[in-house]
Amino acid sequence: MTVPFSTFLIQLSEAVQSENGQRLAYLLRPTSPHGKDLVKEFRNPSRDTLMVQYGGCIESPWDEIAVRYVMVTSHVARKRPAEAFNEQSQLISLFFRFLTQNTGWTLPALFSMLRDLRDLAFDADFHSKYNGQSSECMESAAGVVAKAFSNCMTDRTSPADQSRKWGIYYVVGLVMKCYFRVKRISLSKNILRALDANPDIPPLSAYPRSHQVTYRYYLGMLSFLNEDYAKAEQELTLAFYNCHTQAHRNQERILTCLIPLRILRGHLPSRVLMKRFPVLDELFSPFIAAIRTGDISTYDVALDRWERRLVELNLWITIEKARELCIRGLFRRVWVACDKSTRIPVSMFHCSLRISGNDVSMDEAECFVANMIYKGYMRGYISHEKQMVVLATSNAFPRLGDRQAPYVLL
Repeated sequence: MTVPFSTFLIQLSEAVQSENGQRLAYLLRPTSPHGKDLVKEFRNPSRDTLMVQYGGCIESPWDEIAVRYVMVTSHVARKRPAEAFNEQSQLISLFFRFLTQNTGWTLPALFSMLRDLRDLAFDADFHSKYNGQSSECMESAAGVVAKAFSNCMTDRTSPADQSRKWGIYYVVGLVMKCYFRVKRISLSKNILRALDANPDIPPLSAYPRSHQVTYRYYLGMLSFLNEDYAKAEQELTLAFYNCHTQAHRNQERILTCLIPLRILRGHLPSRVLMKRFPVLDELFSPFIAAIRTGDISTYDVALDRWERRLVELNLWITIEKARELCIRGLFRRVWVACDKSTRIPVSMFHCSLRISGNDVSMDEAECFVANMIYKGYMRGYISHEKQMVVLATSNAFPRLGDRQAPYVLL
């Protein structure tokens, strides 16, 4: 059934009066069916003309919000994402005036509008880049979403169960997505500081699980990029285990950083897990296989092959650090070949490195062994005078997962 603008205004007013947040979100979504009806009704709409005709028909600011919505749908239909983004930004600014005077029933509409803003910003930036132009719509969107975060944080009058604070972590997830998209990740620290400084926020566990997963994912990513690997692994692990089993793409995104962290700790992923994620299997399997066999040359070939992709994912340094596990595997094979002797000449480790494609001197080989002992991959000491490695009689090569504080010595 066709919905004329006059009917849309009535429906909008009824949704506001009945405090129906889901209905309001639906009415203000540019992709809703009635949006196409409005595009047909107003072939070439003008905001000023519409305000003259319809201004005051319903309570302010909803009359202007309705007009802005018509402009958004018109620009979207005519594939003008930058103009649609600007109108959506103004629409949300008007909505903020209403939001700060109301309780949490407005959150579904807020979430929907912010998602649409982010999508329009992405389309606008992509369209501009395709045409050789510069655009900062996503960065502007981040500013709007950050303002929404402030509006949720400052709710001190609503009842606890109806507070706008129940939207905090969803909005935090959105603003972090924007910061990561425009590579302004450092701005996330301001958001985290605001969260820490506000003791009145309900505990994270009380929020919907989807909000928790998104927040933990970005918190883990921030820790990962700051090389706080222990914190990153903790947050990403919680995000993965709480992620919906059908959200395959989200699980893959979490595992993209979690798998390298687990590899650094010596916990190699199983084939069952890797088969569930073919893209990650193709990327990480060469490294995992090389670590299992101690094949340094294969590991180095994989590093060269996947360097560009690993750099894009901010994983190159982490995977390069995991090369030590390959060296540990190689030295363990030397130990096994020597009948697990407690005394092995440094020259044996030197030969193994050269055979594996590493053209190093004897002194460098000795340094490799010393490094393995220092980092807990081997137990023993080096007799430099006799050029002999003296290994422990028991547990000479501890299990990788048993090392204490494995991230500390990276």
